Amino acid sequence: MAPAPSNGTGWPADVLIVEDDPIIAIDFEDRLLGFGVSAVRTAGSVRQALDAIAKRTPDFALLDVELIRETSFAIAERLIALKVPFVFVTGYGAEARIPSELAGRPRLQKPCSSDALEAALRARAGN
Repeated sequence: MAPAPSNGTGWPADVLIVEDDPIIAIDFEDRLLGFGVSAVRTAGSVRQALDAIAKRTPDFALLDVELIRETSFAIAERLIALKVPFVFVTGYGAEARIPSELAGRPRLQKPCSSDALEAALRARAGN
């Protein structure tokens, strides 16, 4: 996957968080903004995320694997088609049921430390 475009600070300029738990989404947003990411958008469902991507393609995304009654795999496929780097975020660890074609994608275990989040963002941003 290509490095995410930067906002001049080395961080992706626009990050999309797909997370159905508003508290977790706010936590990720706060940390990303603290790192120096310029813009952070959140979506709580597949439909909201796909609509957000259609309006403006993000430079990077964090995808919660298990959303309410759905998974984020359709979003992942769309991001792959657009060559947008992303990381799966899951509370299920190795037990997360990720399809084989997506199983090699990077993932973070929830809850994740700021260091782990920053490392994942740097790795995917090409830093």
